[in-house]
Amino acid sequence: MSDTDKDRKPVGNDAGGKAPRSPRAKTTGYSASVPFQRVSATKVRRIADHVRRKPYVEALALLEVLPHKGARLLRKLIQSAAANALARNKNLDEEMLYVKELLVDVGPSMKRMWARGRGRADRLLKRSCHISVVVDEIGAKEVANGSEG
Repeated sequence: MSDTDKDRKPVGNDAGGKAPRSPRAKTTGYSASVPFQRVSATKVRRIADHVRRKPYVEALALLEVLPHKGARLLRKLIQSAAANALARNKNLDEEMLYVKELLVDVGPSMKRMWARGRGRADRLLKRSCHISVVVDEIGAKEVANGSEG
């Protein structure tokens, strides 16, 4: 082993285990999540983009009139997060909340066979998604990770 090999730092799999992954930034607020929802993530994201960073009351009013299945799922989830907030902090009111974070991640897909003509078969993907929401108080200060003062 040469002198330059001794000074070399291990990289990747040579580091003695898995490479460190950066976890999703921890946000403050009151959260609710629902995994394995049987709707495509792209269909829910289309609606989630309309209510992200909106006041709680305005987001609920918008989701109430939309005819999509994803709107119904998001409305129930945002109501659950708001109920968590109001239960944990008795000084809060519904008008003081806003949708701080709304994540729609892809879940597992169920594979099914779709019978076609002449004895052929196509693959049918029944997609699912994981939805998580964080509501917080309007005007609440974001605390920096690990550095205070």
